Amino acid sequence: MPIKLYPVDSRKDFYSKCRVETEKGNSNLISYTTKVVQYNHQTGIMSINGWYSATTARHINSFLDYFQFSTVTKREMMDTAGVPFTRI
Repeated sequence: MPIKLYPVDSRKDFYSKCRVETEKGNSNLISYTTKVVQYNHQTGIMSINGWYSATTARHINSFLDYFQFSTVTKREMMDTAGVPFTRI
């Protein structure tokens, strides 16, 4: 079943600019054409690949919120790029 993400701010929709692909126990957030976040359902570990743009940051925060993680700022995305983390 496809995951439908909604903005965590006042916007109504992402208009197909991002999607979630699930395979082998991982959910991957694809923003435009780039894989920006991976969530491992078995370990509960989330990995953000970095900060790309304001729009992609909104996609990332929606993905985090969907899986009940705290949303993050641009600085946090940049500082934790490639560093796996779990729910707080």
